[in-house]
Amino acid sequence: MINRISTLKLALVFEFCVSILNAQETNIKGRVIDTFSNENIVDALVSIEKTDISCRTNTFGVFSFNDEQLPLGEQILVISKRGYLSKRFPVVINEAQILDLKILRLDYDFSEEDQQIATIEISDLELEEENDVSFNIPALLQARKDIFLNAAAYDFSAAFFRPRGINNENSQLLINGIAFNKIYNGRPQWSNWGGLNDVQRNQEFSMGISENSYSFGDLLGTSNIIMRASQYRKGGRVSYAASNRTYQGRVMATYNSGVSQSGWAYSLSFSKRFGEEGIFEGTGYNAHSFFASVEKKINEKHSLNFTGFYTPNQRGRSTAITEEVARIKGPNYNPNWGYHNGKIRNARQRRIEEPIFMLNHYWQLSENTLINTNLAYQTGEVGNSRIDNTGGDLFITSSGQQLFAGGGRSTQTNPVHQSNLPSFFLGNPNPTHLDFQNAFLARENLINNGQIDWDSLVATNLNNAALGNNSTYIVYEDRTDDTQLVGNVIVSSKISKHINFNASMSYRSLSSENFAEVSDLLGGNGFLDVDLFAISFSSLDHDIQLNQAQSDLRNPNRIVSEGDRYDYNYILEAATMNGFLQTSFRFNPVDFFIGGKISQSSFQRDGLYENGYFPGNQSFGKSTAQQFLNYGIKTGSTIRIDGLQTFQVNAGYFSKAPTLQNVFVNPRQNNMTVSELTGTEQPNEIIQTVDANYLFRSKRIKARLSGYYTKIEDATDISFFYTQAISGSEAGFVQEIVTDIDKLYYGGELGIEFQITPTLKLKSAAAIGEFRYNNNPELALASTSDVFAEVQGVRSFGKSYIKGYYLPVGPQNVAQLGFEYRDPDFWWFGTTVNYFSNAFINVSPFARTSNFYQDRDGLPFNDIDETVAQSLLQQEQLEDYFLVNAIGGKSWRINNYTLGFFASITNILDQKYRTGGFEQTRNANYRLALEESRRDTPIFGPKYFYGFSTSYYLNFYVRF
Repeated sequence: MINRISTLKLALVFEFCVSILNAQETNIKGRVIDTFSNENIVDALVSIEKTDISCRTNTFGVFSFNDEQLPLGEQILVISKRGYLSKRFPVVINEAQILDLKILRLDYDFSEEDQQIATIEISDLELEEENDVSFNIPALLQARKDIFLNAAAYDFSAAFFRPRGINNENSQLLINGIAFNKIYNGRPQWSNWGGLNDVQRNQEFSMGISENSYSFGDLLGTSNIIMRASQYRKGGRVSYAASNRTYQGRVMATYNSGVSQSGWAYSLSFSKRFGEEGIFEGTGYNAHSFFASVEKKINEKHSLNFTGFYTPNQRGRSTAITEEVARIKGPNYNPNWGYHNGKIRNARQRRIEEPIFMLNHYWQLSENTLINTNLAYQTGEVGNSRIDNTGGDLFITSSGQQLFAGGGRSTQTNPVHQSNLPSFFLGNPNPTHLDFQNAFLARENLINNGQIDWDSLVATNLNNAALGNNSTYIVYEDRTDDTQLVGNVIVSSKISKHINFNASMSYRSLSSENFAEVSDLLGGNGFLDVDLFAISFSSLDHDIQLNQAQSDLRNPNRIVSEGDRYDYNYILEAATMNGFLQTSFRFNPVDFFIGGKISQSSFQRDGLYENGYFPGNQSFGKSTAQQFLNYGIKTGSTIRIDGLQTFQVNAGYFSKAPTLQNVFVNPRQNNMTVSELTGTEQPNEIIQTVDANYLFRSKRIKARLSGYYTKIEDATDISFFYTQAISGSEAGFVQEIVTDIDKLYYGGELGIEFQITPTLKLKSAAAIGEFRYNNNPELALASTSDVFAEVQGVRSFGKSYIKGYYLPVGPQNVAQLGFEYRDPDFWWFGTTVNYFSNAFINVSPFARTSNFYQDRDGLPFNDIDETVAQSLLQQEQLEDYFLVNAIGGKSWRINNYTLGFFASITNILDQKYRTGGFEQTRNANYRLALEESRRDTPIFGPKYFYGFSTSYYLNFYVRF
């Protein structure tokens, strides 16, 4: 009995002590839910206005300022969450008091959804363009948070503007914390998740190399798309869109369950995009997108999420054209298509089918520490089709010599082949009446026809088949079949009130099969897998030539059919490991961080064919493994000057391995690496960067002014072209390998908004940049056949004198002025005027070598006028232009449904403009270039990319 009384007394004393401790605590707590669905709002930011004190809601929507020193007296509590209208609550904080606000409700911001969807959809072409002529910044879905990025994403992207002049391989794209930049070229493959706009809106973005919770980051920033079932707002959405840009129609449906009482959540989304052609002729579009995510909240500490998506898509591609062709056919002309059996058929189809599956485990180890473990698997195929016109047959003569017959004409498969153009007939200084007549006929034929004559190609093959011969023309795909496995662990911990710690480790492995596959024999019986154009009738060494012309010496003179591999066949193996550490310190009024990384990359080629030009282990079997060790360090600081002004600065020094595509000289034919070509170890890219930002935020004005400086050193670039200007050699296809490239980027950005009234806002953005080559790199050419007599067909041309030339990164200067009106009755309208200048075409590095001054015999030209030579090598600057855009929308709330639409028109004044271009390298020596310059219309003049004419986008949706 005495023991029981003692125990009871002890319990009462303990409870009394706890109550005293609680009474001494000063805190605010509450629960945040969705007004419409009553669902918990997770990760909402709860802050005390005009202080640095904040916390976030947990998985139950609950918040609590546990370790914060709360200010006493009358304060304003601000609750915000992306996609919701922020709310301000006046509170009175008393010492030693716990203020329980119970339930707090946030309203969904449908007007922000309209704006965000508009930004996503208008830039859909740029998101999916595989070439690096487009604006692919991963921050696109977060652009509305930043004034300048919003302008860059929506208005400037039409001109293929690149923020800070940086290419998209210098951005990082993560989904649920997993990196999805392609190892081959370093770029995000946006088509892998295209059409899933409804489930891409939850994003975390860090600009440039600023503080980042997931990885070291990169020059263009890091974006993490959160595709967790529990993070989507409960409800559904159905929409239909119509456009004339890339596709003509799109349907989309999405449903999110929210988190059930038992801890389950799921999300489903589907879309289809379709159209016979967009603004550019013959660019058909057919895409489906499927998405599913399921999450189970096992308990308060553990949650398991599965996400899978599959977005098979196919689209016809356009191409750059010369000024002569654009004048005759218009800037929207595309020579890649023609009518086949009465339907549009594009010879250059891009097809992507690469499903992705992810498993994510979230472990709340403690109140301040989260461990996120992720695993992803991706497989599938990418195909790029084109016509092969090298088909024919081999014959054995009575003397035993092996000759060939066949080979189609390029004029049949390329409507803008030089011999099909009027300029081809007017090259003589004194053209005859016959020349003028032929030029007129060529022009008329291009105007009236100007497309691929598929019926003629089929007729040729049918005639061959009747004679027992092979196809002359086929359609084939350049195929890449990737299988990738990714795993990582991310740790985030709040060590103390002032110190946060982030770390991650990741591993990626890639097996990439690369080959050509016959898609369509076009009515023929088979196709001979031999490079017939490499065999000369005049040569007596037919046996030697025939061996060299074999794609695979282990299977010579092979006849292939539809579905067979031919021409080249190899595997690229890659593995990367990355480690990242970051510590951030938060004080008043200064925050700062320091982060570092280390990584290891390994690349290897495994040849499955023994190429005739590179027999034995030059092409067959495994290459020497290429290893790259990289490191980096970054730091930054934020200084809050007062409640309105903030200053930020970030700096970094880091290295990156060359991308897989720039490690092997010509992987389609041999095992040679860049390091073997140069005789030295291939260097990593070295990047130095610093940026400073001034931010001003008041009730009426929001502004950001930024300056930046970036240097990239020791880059490598490999390209392919045909040329007739190689001194001492025959004409042919070559690979251009440019090494030790240095690039320099510096400039400034400005974005400013002025809220004139609660409904009317003025906005402006501008960027001024200077982006140039910063040295004279080394250049070598490697031949695909026997163009060079040198061993392994490689020749060094020494320095390429391109220092000071501008980088071809779109307009370097841009400016915008516009306004936006948002009515309380949920309709809005805005328009902008945008100016673009200082865009330059891509110069030919080969034309800036000593080869420019040498003739075909390898001797120097004796008639060079240096002034004329410099004018021939001058970089072309594209014209300046203005674009006027408008956008608007309206939404209605009817019971439990929200109906809405928005519409946009870009390039309202139908401005004709060029977004970029490049010099052709066929005539890259003084005498040939001079001859071209004297033509009224050069045959091999620069090719240009043209911007969109007036385009529209219209979207209707229902949310429930």
